[in-house]
Amino acid sequence: MRPHRGTDVLEVLVVEDDPTIGGHLHAGLRAHGYAARWCRTGDSALAHARQSTPDIALVDLGLPDTDGLDVTRALRTDHPELLIVILTARADEIDIVVGLDAGADDYLVKPITLTVLLARLRAHLRRQPPGAAGIAPIHLGDLVLDLSARRCLLAGREIDLRPKEFDLLTALARRAGTAVTREALMAEVWHENWFGTVKTLNVTMAALRRRLTEESAGDPRAIVPEITTLRGHGYRLETPSLGTAG
Repeated sequence: MRPHRGTDVLEVLVVEDDPTIGGHLHAGLRAHGYAARWCRTGDSALAHARQSTPDIALVDLGLPDTDGLDVTRALRTDHPELLIVILTARADEIDIVVGLDAGADDYLVKPITLTVLLARLRAHLRRQPPGAAGIAPIHLGDLVLDLSARRCLLAGREIDLRPKEFDLLTALARRAGTAVTREALMAEVWHENWFGTVKTLNVTMAALRRRLTEESAGDPRAIVPEITTLRGHGYRLETPSLGTAG
């Protein structure tokens, strides 16, 4: 069965300049039912993404014309819902943090087998279940999470959150006022088979807090729930009180 969402076969954009790796990925993905498109430069990948929006992007960092991080940032800006996976030989923790902060959903270090890559893609796709329509929005003070439309609103203004930032905020909002462990958040937002470090959660949490702070600064009267760090445990999204504003 060909991987699909609705009636459309999933398209994977492979951004890889190495002919052996790129050819292997392109052929392997097509053999497993994906509609794969292989681009050898960052510019050609971005041009293709503007013409035909892919569902998944596999991005190498060491491209001949530009850094894969710049490609990742551009793809994330243009396509907020795109599943982006970095495939690279850069294995240092700082590289992983920077890659995820640039907008990637996952970071895999070469060499990696096609079997493992396909399993990781399936795990991520399971985190994007169909049928979200009809789910009631979550209201916390002036913050509204519309889960069916994947929109975050603060006092009526939309906040442009990255996919993992939205998922993380949703995981906390569903348990507002309750302590949530780091392990539970990692399992829910990055799936239980995530092999990365907790640094991934820290980076995404910092970015989420920064976005909420920036947006709330524009309206001091807005009632915004705070995210409390529980040392040695996890986080808690506070239930806002109507008496705290002003």
